[in-house]
Amino acid sequence: MRLALAAAAALAFAPAAPAAVPKPAAPAPLPAPYSGAYQPQGVDEIGLWRMSDEQERALANSPLVLRDEALNAYVRKVLCSAIGADRCASVRPYIVRLPLFNASMTPNGTMEIYTGLLLRVRSEAELASVLGHEFGHFEKRHTLEKFKAKRRGTDLLSWAAVLTSMSGSAQAYRSFNDMQLSVLGGLARYGRDQEREADLMGLGYLNQGHLRATAASRVWRNFILEQEASAAARGLSKPDFDHVAFFASHPASGERADYLYGLAAPDGADRDEGADRYAAALAPWLPMFLDDQIRLNDFGASDFIIQRLAEPGWTATLWRARGDLFRLRGAPRDLMNAADFYGKAAALDPSMAEAQRGLGLSLIKTGRTTEGRDALKHYLALQPAAPDAAMIRMTLNATGDGQ
Repeated sequence: MRLALAAAAALAFAPAAPAAVPKPAAPAPLPAPYSGAYQPQGVDEIGLWRMSDEQERALANSPLVLRDEALNAYVRKVLCSAIGADRCASVRPYIVRLPLFNASMTPNGTMEIYTGLLLRVRSEAELASVLGHEFGHFEKRHTLEKFKAKRRGTDLLSWAAVLTSMSGSAQAYRSFNDMQLSVLGGLARYGRDQEREADLMGLGYLNQGHLRATAASRVWRNFILEQEASAAARGLSKPDFDHVAFFASHPASGERADYLYGLAAPDGADRDEGADRYAAALAPWLPMFLDDQIRLNDFGASDFIIQRLAEPGWTATLWRARGDLFRLRGAPRDLMNAADFYGKAAALDPSMAEAQRGLGLSLIKTGRTTEGRDALKHYLALQPAAPDAAMIRMTLNATGDGQ
């Protein structure tokens, strides 16, 4: 009975297993011609689409959605350059203000792109690789297939539970426990296979376009470095990115970075990266995205992101953000560093009120009261109607006069 139940659990995921990813040495094949937008087929898919329609209706009215016309048009342009105009016509992207490295796609064509993803990628090629991956889930109808796999697994477990209770033997209960693990592990493995297939699709789109396909691997290598920086700042051991947990829903990041590099077309080095265009499009939003990231209270990851953004050169925005990061951690050494960073931001942009504010607060906390008061007065002169103007005046009162 034990073997029979294990075999049944394995069969529960066999009929619709995703296609295997080719060996890394072989570039991802170009995608087949797009058959055009389709209508949902069958009760399951119609139900999923209706549920997705309701979720999209709520999303469209959410205050978290960024509705800036220029930013949305730019992100859509990158998406279309990745997957082609015909496929792009079936997608409705939404930029969601969440400081997490993520994007997702529902069965009805709704794509959510988190601002944390926009903050982390550095070029149009990197963004296109992630968006192409998400569209791969959509084109392969992965949500529908995973729903069916879950239903097969839970149906199997339900019948097995009935038979186990009828038997009542210790052997039957042990077999049922083994079967539960087999079904749950099979679902996790099925999800990882779908992720690999979406990676394959995403690289196929990139290989047929004009953007640099090797950027996909770089996205994951940078994610690994960010996680290592996060762990190091918290005094934790270095995460293992080469082994996948039994219930993991995604492949190991190290494995992913390796096979994505192998799936990229070999002529990728000569292609367009789009880093300058990407930096220009994101520049107006960078201060807000950095503020959201800093509020996550993940010092190592935030400092890693800021320093990566500064690789082409430090700007007043980046010095100000680093000053905020150190000032909010608040150790005496951090406050001295924060004052230095704010000073550099103010030197690059004397009109940046936030730099004067941070500089003043940091200097006062480190005992340099006179200099700090001068910076806070400068802040109020630059932004007399600031939301925290009353609090700043109270600080000035408490440290001397109220001017």
